[in-house]
Amino acid sequence: MAPREPAAGHTVYVGSRDAERGRRAAEQLGARAVQLDVTDDASVEAAAKAIEADGGLDILINNAGIEGRGAGNIVIGAADVTADMMREMFETNVFGTVRVTHAFLPLLQRSAAPVIVNLSSGLASLARVTDAGTPTYAYPGVAYPASKTAVNMITVQYAKAFPNMRINAVEPGFTKTDLNGNTGIQTVEQGAEIIVRMAQVGPDGPTGGYCDAEGPLPW
Repeated sequence: MAPREPAAGHTVYVGSRDAERGRRAAEQLGARAVQLDVTDDASVEAAAKAIEADGGLDILINNAGIEGRGAGNIVIGAADVTADMMREMFETNVFGTVRVTHAFLPLLQRSAAPVIVNLSSGLASLARVTDAGTPTYAYPGVAYPASKTAVNMITVQYAKAFPNMRINAVEPGFTKTDLNGNTGIQTVEQGAEIIVRMAQVGPDGPTGGYCDAEGPLPW
């Protein structure tokens, strides 16, 4: 979670499961740290109370996510995926998104221009994963794409429920992070561009959408 960037004149909170790692990251970024484990109700509630006491929230970025690779950084395919793996993936990627959004909705509703950005993936697109001959089609995993497709549905339904908010899902691109064993082909800064852009849409901006840096993506 990271509301707005300092360069745009906003206070930014960096949510982190590990409070010390979060503090170090926030220090480097000129942000404020808040302990936040999206899989834990008490942690999420405490974070919401801390930010409320600090002045409130205009933008929520739900970027906590896991891919759940196996030994040797191998994507776990259909033959080996289990219900427990799916449950673990959904606990962070789906239930975590709902848990955090629900907790912060009262703060967002007090904002003059509330925004939610949900981190999705190009792998969430049913159109893309059924387009033979593409890298998306070739991805063998089950749990991660399914979880991100669920995030897209969550995004659409929340956007319809709260027309005064701008709520969108974004695909940051194949970014080099710990999530994929640092196999991504772009930097964190490049991946963050579309997230920051959609975090700063105005009250008349798009909502209920799914896009990457180039524009709208097919569902």
